[in-house]
This record gives sequence, structure tokens and C-alpha cells, in this order.
Amino acid sequence: MNKNIRTLIQALAENHSLTLDEYEALITARDQEAADLLAQLARTAREAVYGREVYTRGLIEISNICKNDCLYCGIRGSNANCDRYRLTPEDILACCQEGYALDFRTFVLQGGEDGYFTDQVLCPLIREIKARWPDCAVTLSLGERSRESYQRLFDAGADRYLLRHETADEAHYRSLHPPAMSFARRMECLRDLKEIGYQVGCGFMVGSPGQTPKTLAKDLKFIEEFQPDMCGIGPFIPHRDTPFRDCPPGDVALTCYLLSIIRLISPAILLPATTALGTIHPTGREMGVRAGANVVMPNLSPVAVRKKYALYDNKICTGEESAQCRGCLSARMESVGYSLVTHRGDIKKI
Repeated sequence: MNKNIRTLIQALAENHSLTLDEYEALITARDQEAADLLAQLARTAREAVYGREVYTRGLIEISNICKNDCLYCGIRGSNANCDRYRLTPEDILACCQEGYALDFRTFVLQGGEDGYFTDQVLCPLIREIKARWPDCAVTLSLGERSRESYQRLFDAGADRYLLRHETADEAHYRSLHPPAMSFARRMECLRDLKEIGYQVGCGFMVGSPGQTPKTLAKDLKFIEEFQPDMCGIGPFIPHRDTPFRDCPPGDVALTCYLLSIIRLISPAILLPATTALGTIHPTGREMGVRAGANVVMPNLSPVAVRKKYALYDNKICTGEESAQCRGCLSARMESVGYSLVTHRGDIKKI
């Protein structure tokens, strides 16, 4: 690691900001020494805010039906090989009941853009979850909706919304999505969510086709300027039934390097060690936590549908019961000196 890169890393740790060119230089100059320094500083920053606690979210994958046709996604609308399913509100409540008994205090309802899940279906469901388990947070990850819809869901009791921006470079965005989707619309949705008052999460894939150090630098600058409450990043993993089937997967080391940078940009951010990270490397989630992540998301979906929610190939934890998922992750976190905690895990203001 040369002196200039060390200076950049120290400046980022102190000021939580770099220029676009400096972010690009930091990515381009990545080596093990720089990664080690970034991870050390990221752990220090994270532990100053959250100690050695890791927050858990109970993930409920409510539907793999999606109107969109994103080129990287296994549940894309045109994939005729996808075995489609949709959970009923009663199924979702049963998942929450099981999760609550396992000490989950945040439920994440994630799915494709399925037209069944209108506000008329979701609002009563959210109200029921909040009524039965008032000490829990509800996170939604259901794609692009109108501002009016986001407002209604928020008024019904939803606390958080995850909407990955996927890339902060418009041309790169177009290369990953069908013409019906637009970069401007994705950014509008993120602004709407923040203005309404949600705790908002964005994020991107690491190693997606066409990604460069410059596009990654734009992602980091966007995160710095947008200041999300959460940011989910994970390695790109190809799916056999997509146009990107033959593209190489993302790199676990680069993903961890970027996790450390994001932690230094925003020391209090909620930063997951994602399932994709655990899929691409046997100890990927532990590596993510060692790099600065502080959230994990065990699966509460019914075992019968887990294999069907296949955004990418070879996803882990598709055959485990919910208690097994939670127990496994607890042991994994303890193996690297961290502990799962059971409270809602809201972002801490510093």
C-alpha cells in the first residue's frame, strides 16, 4: 500500500468523505494491506456505535412472482423455468409467529413486484403484524411503488424499506434492466421513501456485468450523499436462466473491502453480511462482519418455498428450518467474537 492510499484511508476515517476520483483510486489500488487497514478502522468505527452486537432480521420471502425482467435475476418475469409461488397473509403471519418465538424483533417482507400485493392486501397485513407484535419492526422490500402507496404502507405501520439502487451510474443501470425500468424512477422512489420518513436502505451488487472502479466510486459517493439508514451489498452471482448466466461471479474480497469503506463513510449505518456473501464463500458472512457489517438476515420463509426464491444459483440455507438458520448464524457470529441480539435493531443516531 503506497503512502497516498494510506492517506486516503485515514482521511475517509476522519472525514467520512472522499471525492469521486479518490474513491476510484482507493478501489483501483486495493491490496491486502489496504484491506486490512480498512477492516481494522471499520471494526473500530462499528464497535464505537454498536459494540460487538449483530442485529438479526427475520427474512420472509413472500412471493417470487415479478413483473420486471431484470437481466441478472432468477425470478425475472420471462423465466419460464421459475416455479412460482405466493404466500398468503395467513402464511406470512405464521412465519412472524414462529420468528417471534425465536426472538426475532424485525420481520422483512421481501418479494418480486407481484401485482397481488396491493395496498389493500398489505396495509391490513402490516397493521395485524404490528398489533400482534407491537415491539417489532416491519421492513418491506417490494420494489418500486407510487409515492402514495409508500405513504399508505408507512401509515399502516411499516418502519423500514429496502430498495437497492443497483448502481449509481445511469448507463450501467440501463445495461442491467429492461427498457421499461429507469434509473430516474429508481432514484425518485428512494427520495420518496426518505421524505416520507422510512428508515431507508439502498445497495448494489459487487461484480455485476459492466461494473468498473468508476461505477463503484459513483456508488460510494451516492451512499455518502444520500445517507441511507441501511445498505445491502453482496457479490453478483449468476443465475442459469438469465442472460448473464455465463458471467463471472463477484469477488468476496472486493465485497468486504467495500463493506469497510461504507462503514467508514457512515459509522452508524446498518450494514448486512448478506446471504449472497455466505453463498459465494463458506465463511463469507463472518468475513463480512469482520469487515464492518453488523446485520444478518436468517430465513423465516417456509422451507417448502425457499428453493423457489432463487435470485441466483446455489443459494444457501434453503433446506433449514428457521430455528436451524438462527442457531447456525448465532454460532457463526460467536466464532468471530460477536453476538446476535434480539431487539429491533434500529439505526443509532450519533
